[in-house]
Amino acid sequence: MGGRKLMCQYGPVFYQLSLWKEGLRKRVKDMGQRVTLARCRQREELPVILKGHRSPVLRRLEGVDMALQKSKEANLRLALAHIDGLVVAPGETFSFWALVGAPTARRGYQDGLVIANGDLRRGVGGGLCQLANLIHYLVLHTPMEVVELHHHSDALFPDDRRRVPFGTGTSIFYPHVDYRFCNTTAQPVQLRLWISEGDLCGELRSERLFPCRYRLVEEDSHFVKEGEAYYRVSQVYRRIIDRESGQDLGRELLLSNHSRVLYDPALIPPDQLR
Repeated sequence: MGGRKLMCQYGPVFYQLSLWKEGLRKRVKDMGQRVTLARCRQREELPVILKGHRSPVLRRLEGVDMALQKSKEANLRLALAHIDGLVVAPGETFSFWALVGAPTARRGYQDGLVIANGDLRRGVGGGLCQLANLIHYLVLHTPMEVVELHHHSDALFPDDRRRVPFGTGTSIFYPHVDYRFCNTTAQPVQLRLWISEGDLCGELRSERLFPCRYRLVEEDSHFVKEGEAYYRVSQVYRRIIDRESGQDLGRELLLSNHSRVLYDPALIPPDQLR
């Protein structure tokens, strides 16, 4: 016998009520924990670039309509406009959805690719994960604390101009599956975000450099077959390096990937299959 149905499974109206309930629960939790969310944006840039990065917006992905990729670019432009210039003061918390708000058609968002229960489908506001991924990648190069992160659990596409270790992205889903970090340092940081020449670009800025710099390293990356399924396996570490001396101060394991491959296994490079 099937289990008891959730409220969100009774139809669209109940689904929206369920989302509203989860969003309310999150806001109440924030008030109870006295979380101070960053809201202040400024045009003037903080003087020092802590980390910069750019990633291509349009990718040639097997079986994916390029029209959805172009819609993603429009969605990214709408969302980043609510974050660009944000200053996160010491003790404040960055919340993706608190700044961006609901990605609805009424607000201009278009159909793009969304991930739901391991499946790819069309959905309004699709593609915003790339923006959250970029911000997370910048934050990983600082001593700040990531306080909410939801890893993608599957390998959805083969690599296409990948510039960061696999698995270092984050899932987001409005309103309760959020990406958050807390500025646990003694100095403010600022996010700059824009699109240029087909790339999503970002910088994390501050008043001065932190004492250490950080480098992400993916090790033992390969694919394995388990039963009828294929998995992508690797470990991602963060090296901590003293900025003044260059001395390696150690490393920490960020994640161990064991992600089911959902694309055609024929696209797996033979030399990476064990």
